[in-house]
Amino acid sequence: MKPFRIEPARAQLLLIDLQEKMLPAVSSYETVSKYSIILLNACGTMNIPVKYTEHYPRGLGATVKAIADNFPKGSARTEKIHFSCCMEEGFDDFLKIEGRDQVVVAGVESHICVLGTVMDLLANNYRVAVAADACSSRNPEHHRLACEAMASAGALVVPVETLVYQMLGRAGTAEFKTMLPFFKE
Repeated sequence: MKPFRIEPARAQLLLIDLQEKMLPAVSSYETVSKYSIILLNACGTMNIPVKYTEHYPRGLGATVKAIADNFPKGSARTEKIHFSCCMEEGFDDFLKIEGRDQVVVAGVESHICVLGTVMDLLANNYRVAVAADACSSRNPEHHRLACEAMASAGALVVPVETLVYQMLGRAGTAEFKTMLPFFKE
């Protein structure tokens, strides 16, 4: 992996399949929800575009309300039936934003849709950061193995806190003061 830092002017967030029938089925889903909400607030604070997918929503439901309630204005949704988002017709156009070559990825399941999407994004020359604690699988071992595979392939796989602090860049700003309460526990 060529080292890089997440930069707000070059980044966008992609949330994968955090749906009513998907999210509660994975290990540590409360943690995934919590950290997804923190990412959404960081994106709203720093004007980072948010994209999200719903896999076969007629059967798996909509995005979980607690997460959907935190989408910044202008967040964009697309439906999918392929496991890798990138295999879905029109997804390239959906994701493409001029100058935004960094994609922060979170969602479920780590070893299926997240892994497939991350591998395809890397193959398409995006710089990819995976929010490890905002991803999960039904089996925690599958999540761990997927994180290792994504890191080995060239993705930056780190906690949400790391990503948010990289996006913030420094203390003392209005954005820093807005985000600080999310990390004080």
